[in-house]
Amino acid sequence: MTPSAVRTPDERFEGLPDFPFQPHYREVDGLRLAHLDEGDGPPVIMLHGEPTWSFLWRHVLPPVRDAGHRVLCPDLVGFGRSDKPVDRDWFSYDRHTALAATLLEDLDLRDATLVVHDWGGPIGLRLAVEHPDRIARIVITDTGVSRGDRRMPEAWQTFRAFVDRVEDLPIGPIVQGGTVSHLPDAVIAAYEAPFHDLGSKAAARAVPGLVAETPDHPAAAAGARVLEALAADSRPTLVLWGAQDPVLPLELGRAFARAIGAPEPEPIPGAGHFLQEDAGAAIGARIADWLAA
Repeated sequence: MTPSAVRTPDERFEGLPDFPFQPHYREVDGLRLAHLDEGDGPPVIMLHGEPTWSFLWRHVLPPVRDAGHRVLCPDLVGFGRSDKPVDRDWFSYDRHTALAATLLEDLDLRDATLVVHDWGGPIGLRLAVEHPDRIARIVITDTGVSRGDRRMPEAWQTFRAFVDRVEDLPIGPIVQGGTVSHLPDAVIAAYEAPFHDLGSKAAARAVPGLVAETPDHPAAAAGARVLEALAADSRPTLVLWGAQDPVLPLELGRAFARAIGAPEPEPIPGAGHFLQEDAGAAIGARIADWLAA
């Protein structure tokens, strides 16, 4: 059943800084889902997290595209230019993953590199586990997967409590709080652009509650399966981490990499949780070099 959803007016996306990319759209289960599709060559899929959208990748995308890759940046359901169900309870780990998987199938993407960040990590890493015939390489940035057996860091607890407490979630200031560099007003406005009213923020308010912190959480069993599969996985993996991430500290990144048998994270100097804002072009160049090697 198609949920009640709103669509952000197109004019709110006009004149965004450093964002000349044109959206592409798909209809899935009665919802319009948006993505960027730039360049030609082997596909590289970049999945954003909370509370961002494909705008996050605007400086990472060009070096990868210019190195001979087709870069796709979907807006998760409820974010960016994608339709936004207004019922907070409609969102789940299973629904997010199933809808994200339709991009792989609808565009028949194969031999793809998956780049994940924040909540795009649990979704994307599950896609990698469940669609190994389509995902050939993985790039992990400031994210993880939970099976509900440990408490998240204190800064994250503070964030989740804040999201539960406020009625009107301040999207731009949340992104600013996770960066080292000062974001211009136009960039803050670009992160606010998709959310034109309170109902449009349902996904942004729901996502923190989708992280499993107890074994009986609805997402815990799937998270455990993903972690177990990743630990046995031999696909090439690159881990990049903001050296000054206040939400998911570098030490947590090292522990996650060890848990799944991935390489030691490469710290990105002068970068926080939203490392794409602090060092986007450098991250894009690093990914392009890694793919070439």
